[in-house]
Amino acid sequence: MRKLKYLDYFIAVPYLILSLFGIVMVYSASADIGSQNGGSPVSYLVKQAIYVVMGLVIVAFMLSLNINKLRNRSVLRLAGWLAFGALFLLIAMGQTINGAAGWFHLGPISIQPAEFVKFYVIIWLANAIDHRQDELQVENWWVPMWRPVLICSIIVILILVQPDMGGAAINAAIVLVMCLASGFNYRRAIVYFSGLFLFIVGIVFPIAVKFTESGKVHNYKLLRLVAFINPFEHAQTVGQQLVNSYYALSNGGIFGVGWGNSIQKTGYLPEPNTDFIMAIVAEELGLVTAFILIALLFTIIMRIVLVGIRSHSAYQSLVCYGSATYLTIQTLFNLGGVLGILPITGVTFPFISYGGSSTWTLALVMGVVLNISARQNRERQA
Repeated sequence: MRKLKYLDYFIAVPYLILSLFGIVMVYSASADIGSQNGGSPVSYLVKQAIYVVMGLVIVAFMLSLNINKLRNRSVLRLAGWLAFGALFLLIAMGQTINGAAGWFHLGPISIQPAEFVKFYVIIWLANAIDHRQDELQVENWWVPMWRPVLICSIIVILILVQPDMGGAAINAAIVLVMCLASGFNYRRAIVYFSGLFLFIVGIVFPIAVKFTESGKVHNYKLLRLVAFINPFEHAQTVGQQLVNSYYALSNGGIFGVGWGNSIQKTGYLPEPNTDFIMAIVAEELGLVTAFILIALLFTIIMRIVLVGIRSHSAYQSLVCYGSATYLTIQTLFNLGGVLGILPITGVTFPFISYGGSSTWTLALVMGVVLNISARQNRERQA
């Protein structure tokens, strides 16, 4: 493959390290779960290894692909129909896990369409903005862009009603950053999203607390908000994850208790191999290792931003900015939930957490970004 000659190692090497480390940590975090469920302690290890290998195949395919084929009208239309069709079907027949009907159960694996939709939003919106470059102006930005923004808003709403607040927020952030990069007035954006934030904090949170404490509402997502406000008061129910995450972080300290020696993964911390895998990493290998992993991920994100800045193509720059936003917001949401800084949203930690849908979506994004970077390297060396 000719493009391997121009491979961006600042993206590829950290990606490979994180993915391989993820396999190791998924095994450590899930061995007890497999045994407790009457299965094999290596069941999650085998699945995650398969997901990562398939992800590398996806990366290789996307790297070799002519990136302009992603802009083909027929390809984008088919992807759009699949995205909307899957999101509508989830409302009617989605499998409910942790209070959200966001999965299709296909044999031994569960597919989460909201993950793949992130990639679709990035490539579709980048193409839509690029085609309107000549019409975009700060003062009349909404005139050419109202239809793409409306379509993206519908996607976010369909994800939100599952309800998947984390997935909806990540997609909304991707749309916001890409729109800002296209010339949307940032002052208006600040006003819009500040108002939305104040609405959530000032109205939704108090209502959630009042109604759940009075027993009038028993909604899983609302209870999560209550647990975020006071986790120790709900330590035996919805606050269990956050409280045991604190115990894991405290127990691990700076250097950890040793790989495989976590206490919290043995039935105390729910979802130790997905949403809260970083708590297990910190407990077993310490805060030093956790910081190294975050630094590797930060390296990927900053490199993607740099590739976007260097690009002479608006489409390629927007794809990079959308991809960097995806990785950044997902990381912040996951770490925020683990540390109790943000409500638990159920999003995974990139490259480390168990899951086929997230692994393959990340592979799609990495493949496209590596493709763009390889094209730049080839042009510079020509």
